[in-house]
Amino acid sequence: MILFLWFPIFFLVWLSKILNFLTLLSPPFSSAAKRQRPGFAGRRLNSGERQRSATTRSYPLSPEIMVDCVGCLNPTKTLFKETNFSPLSSPNHSFHCNYGQNGFKLRRKFKGIYASSTMSTPNHPRPDSSIDVLNQGNANLEVLLAIEGSLTNCLSETNLHLTVPGLKSKTRGKVRDIYDGGDFLVLVTTDRQSAFDRVLASIPFKGQVLNETSLWWFDQTHHITPNAVLSVPDKNVTIAKKCTIFPVEFVVRGFVTGSTDTSLWTVYNNGVRNYCGNALPDGLVKNQRLERNILTPTTKAADHDVPVTPDEIIERGLMTKADFDEVREKALNLFEYGQRVAWEHGLILVDTKYEFGKTSDGTVVLVDEVHTPDSSRYWIAKSYEERFRNGLEPENVDKEFLRLWFKDHCNPYEDEVLPDAPKELVCELASRYIYLYETITGSKFDIPKTEIPIHDRISQNVSSALASLK
Repeated sequence: MILFLWFPIFFLVWLSKILNFLTLLSPPFSSAAKRQRPGFAGRRLNSGERQRSATTRSYPLSPEIMVDCVGCLNPTKTLFKETNFSPLSSPNHSFHCNYGQNGFKLRRKFKGIYASSTMSTPNHPRPDSSIDVLNQGNANLEVLLAIEGSLTNCLSETNLHLTVPGLKSKTRGKVRDIYDGGDFLVLVTTDRQSAFDRVLASIPFKGQVLNETSLWWFDQTHHITPNAVLSVPDKNVTIAKKCTIFPVEFVVRGFVTGSTDTSLWTVYNNGVRNYCGNALPDGLVKNQRLERNILTPTTKAADHDVPVTPDEIIERGLMTKADFDEVREKALNLFEYGQRVAWEHGLILVDTKYEFGKTSDGTVVLVDEVHTPDSSRYWIAKSYEERFRNGLEPENVDKEFLRLWFKDHCNPYEDEVLPDAPKELVCELASRYIYLYETITGSKFDIPKTEIPIHDRISQNVSSALASLK
C-alpha cells in the first residue's frame, strides 16, 4: 500500500527532471529572450575568453564565428559603450546562435556577414533586421582573417619620391599621395579613412578597393566622358595624365540625407530651402527621395568644403560657363548611369562627388575616383521603402556609420585630438568596402600577398611602369 502511494510521487519527480532537461536543450524564442542575449565584438578568442561565463557582458567572436554570425555595427545614432549588441536574424527569422552558460553555439551554418543600420541595446531596443547585406560566400573566412591580420599593416603613408627614381614632389591628400612624374602623375591610394575634412583611421585594403573600384567605373563610363587614366602598375596605384583640375567638386544627390555640415539633410533641417541654386520644397523628411537628382557643387576654403551656386562658380572665375555646363551634364549623366548599375545589383546610389580636369589639348576629363564607397553613399535597395515608411535609417554599406560614431564621441570638426576608431568598426568598414567592390564589379577581391612589404611592392611596380613610359 505504501509503495502504491509513493509511485505517483516518484513518477512526477522524474517527469519534472525530464522536462527540465528538454528545456535546456531548446533555445529561447521569445522577443524578450532575443533582446537579452549577449552580443559580441568580433575579434579572435583566446583560451581564457572561451571559458567566460554567461555573466560576462559581451562575447568576442573569432573570425570563424564571424563568418556565420556577425552583430550589427551600423548604428543609427551611436555605438553604446559596454552594452550588449543583439545578433541579427536570418532572412527566415530563425536564430543563428544559441547562448548558454559557456558562451554560444551555432544552430546552423550561414555563409555571409549580416549587417544593419539598426542597433539593439538593453535601453535602446530596435527592430530586428532580416537583410543579408554582406554575403561574400566562401570567401568570408579568408577575407575576415586577412582583414584582422592587416590591422597593423595598413598603407597609411608613402614616400615614393625617396624610393622611385624620376619622381619629384609629393602632395599628400586626405586619402591619396600624388607624385609628380613629369608628364604624368602617380596617384597612390592609401588606406587612410577621411571624413569631416580630416583623417579618422586606417582601414585594411581600403586603398586597393578604392583604386580597383574606380578603375572598373572608369572603364564602364567611356561613353559618357573620357578620363585621365594612363596605366595601373599596382593594386593601389594609378598613373594619370597631367590635367588642370577645376577647383570645384561636383556633388550629385538623389536623396535628402547625410550627417556632415554640408550634407543636404543638415542644411535642410536648419531651414535652408535654396541650396546651391536648387529650390527645395517644404515638408521633406530625412532619407526621402528627391523628385529629381540635383547638383550641389562645393569648393575649398582653407581646409573644408564650401557650397557654391553655379552663378558663383562663374562669377568668381572658378570655371567658364562653357566648361561648367559641360561638366554639369557629364556629372548628372554619370550619376544616373551609376544609379542604374547600382540598382541592378540590389543597391541604391544615394549621392556622390566627381572631380574633373582639362588636359593640355582642352579635353575635359574625369579624374580622381568614381562611385567608390569613399566618395559615394550606398543603401540596400530591397529594404529602403519599408524602413523609410517606418522612420528607420536605411541599411547602408558605406562609411556613414563611422561618421556617426565620431559625431557621438567627439566634435570631429573642432577637437584637436580624436578618439581611436574601435577595432570592430574598422574591421566592419573594411568588410563593407570589399563587399561593395565585389557586388558592383562581379569580381572576387584579390587579397594581396604579404611576402613583400606593401611599400616595397609599390615602389618596384611604379619603377617598372615609369621605365616603360619613357
